[in-house]
Amino acid sequence: MKTSGTNRKLRVLLTGIKNGTLLPRPEFQRRLVWANKHKQEFVRTVLMEYPFPEIYIAAGHVDSNTGEGTEMLVDGQQRMTTLYQYFTGSQDLKLGDITPYAKLGENEKLAFLDYEVVVRDLGQKTIEEIKEVFTRINSTKYSLNAMEIRNARYDGAFKQFGEHLMEHVFFEEHPIFTAADVRRMGDLLFCLTVVVTIISTYFNRDDDIEEALKNYNDEFPLAEEIMSRLNHVFGFIAACRLAPDSRAWKKADALTLIVELERALCRDKVPLKPEITGSRLMEFYALVEAVAAGRTKNNDAEKYYKAALQASNDRSSRITRGQVLAAVVRKP
Repeated sequence: MKTSGTNRKLRVLLTGIKNGTLLPRPEFQRRLVWANKHKQEFVRTVLMEYPFPEIYIAAGHVDSNTGEGTEMLVDGQQRMTTLYQYFTGSQDLKLGDITPYAKLGENEKLAFLDYEVVVRDLGQKTIEEIKEVFTRINSTKYSLNAMEIRNARYDGAFKQFGEHLMEHVFFEEHPIFTAADVRRMGDLLFCLTVVVTIISTYFNRDDDIEEALKNYNDEFPLAEEIMSRLNHVFGFIAACRLAPDSRAWKKADALTLIVELERALCRDKVPLKPEITGSRLMEFYALVEAVAAGRTKNNDAEKYYKAALQASNDRSSRITRGQVLAAVVRKP
């Protein structure tokens, strides 16, 4: 497949977007969803006349009667969209200390418009061919899981909060994450799931994670409050002195324990004592293990065990485990 590389003035690309002859095609994008700070840094890159990586375009529809045609922007959409927002003064770009385009001097405006962008032209290709090109460009040794894909797309405030949380000493001291979890970003998914559940409610699998990553990409105003509440919960759990081999450290069980203690301690202000709660938790987890081994029967323990064993990440299972565990820790 032959392609050609050329330089185009930025003004040519911007006017193409403006008049509809250069059409963004977001379905081809496998790139970071930039937070506002990333947009600012990219605008500074261009204003300071530093280079940035090439963008990809492909031929679009051509009117055989008039000779007029369009091109598709198939890679580099975020870069070009950011520059277009700066050029047009869009409210979607908060500039901070960057001088707005409208207030630049004449020479500065011309320098911005004459900035040369490296363009890789794929020419006339079918949609299937273009998708195949970018599948191969973005291929890895193994397929990405959902969290790895989100990690590649988002680098905003909410994801950074999750990364900060997963480095908490609590997770170093308790065996919640396996090496495979860490390698495939299961630890980040777990932490984000905890946070989303705390600020909303139990949800199905990881359905609400991406929405939170989008909504809190630029800023996460609840960060300080949530961290304070989780610090309190983590300290309380540590004081419960659960055994290292307790089922409390399995991810499904740990999620339920953290969420339900946060609700009891922080939201409802239940005056729990760690020595009493720890004893109740140890008795309950031992009962669950006994039910699992068929040594005894107990309705609540059996409900909890089934909800932790089968479809453990479904909303209904999370709710069931939460209800059973809440009754245990809140027992008068």
